[in-house]
Amino acid sequence: MESLLIYFWIFPALLLLSGVFFIINQQTAGVIERFGKFHSIRQSGLQLKIPIIDRLAGKLSLKIQQLDVIIETKTKDDVFVKLKVSVQYKVIKEKVYDAFYKLDFPHEQITSYVFDVVRAEVPKMILDDVFLKKDDIAIAVKSELNVAMMEYGYDIIKTLVTDIDPDAQVKEAMNRINASEREKVAAQFEGDAARILIVEKAKAEAESKRLQGQGIADQRREIARGLEESVSVLNKVDINSQEASALIVVTQHYDTLQSIGQETNSNLILLPNSPQAGSEMLNNMVASFTASNQIGEEMKKAAAKKKK
Repeated sequence: MESLLIYFWIFPALLLLSGVFFIINQQTAGVIERFGKFHSIRQSGLQLKIPIIDRLAGKLSLKIQQLDVIIETKTKDDVFVKLKVSVQYKVIKEKVYDAFYKLDFPHEQITSYVFDVVRAEVPKMILDDVFLKKDDIAIAVKSELNVAMMEYGYDIIKTLVTDIDPDAQVKEAMNRINASEREKVAAQFEGDAARILIVEKAKAEAESKRLQGQGIADQRREIARGLEESVSVLNKVDINSQEASALIVVTQHYDTLQSIGQETNSNLILLPNSPQAGSEMLNNMVASFTASNQIGEEMKKAAAKKKK
C-alpha cells in the first residue's frame, strides 16, 4: 500500500519536472508562449518554464540554410533555359520573433522572390549573356531578397546561379557552332602553314636556280678560258685559228659520244643534214684529223731537238 502511495506521488512529480525543464540545442532559438501569447525567446542550454501556463511554441535554427530553386524562363533571343539558383540564408538572432510569427512558409516566400527576379532579368539577355552574366543575376536576386526578407527576420547570405541548362536542341546547335569555329581556325592555321611552305619552297628554288646559273656561268667561263688556251697552244705550232677550232669541235664531238656510251639509258638523236652540209662537216673533220696529225709530228720534232 505504501509503495502504491510512493508511485502515486513520484509519477506526477516526474511529469511536473518534465514540464518545467527543457533543453534548447546549440544554434537554435526557442519561442515560449504563456496562455497562447508570446512570452520570450530562449537560447541554447537548459531552460525553465511554468508547466501548463507556459509552452514551447516552436524552435528555429540559427544555422545557415540553403534553398535550391529551379526556374524555367526565356531569353531575349527566344531560347528556353532552366536556371538553378541556390539561396543561402539564416534567421537573424535578434529577429527570431519576426521570423517565427510574421512568416509561415519562408521557403515558398523566398522561392517566389527568386522566380520574380530571374524572370525579370533573364528575358533582357541573350543566351550567351546569361552564361557570361550569371553573377549579375545572382547579385540581383540577393539584393531583392535582402530587402524583402529582412522585414521577416531573415538574412540572405549569398545567392549562386549554379546551373544553366538550355534546351537540348540549343545545346547541340551551340556545340556545332563551336566545332565549326574551331575547324575554321584550324583551316586558317593550315592555310598559313601551306602559304609559308610555298613561299619558302619558292625562295629555295630561286636560290637553287641562282646558284645553278652561277655554276653554269662559271663552267662556261672555264670552258672559254680552256678554249682560249688551247687555241693559243695550237697557234704556237703553226696551226691557224680555223684549223684549231675544227680540231676542238671534233674533240668535243668524240668526248660527247664517249659520255653517251657510258650511260645505260641514254638516247641519241641524229638530225638530218643536207648533202652540202654533210660534205662541209666531212671536210672539217678531215681537216681536223690533219691538224691533229701535224700537232703530233711537231711535238715529236720538238722532243727530238730537246734530246740533242
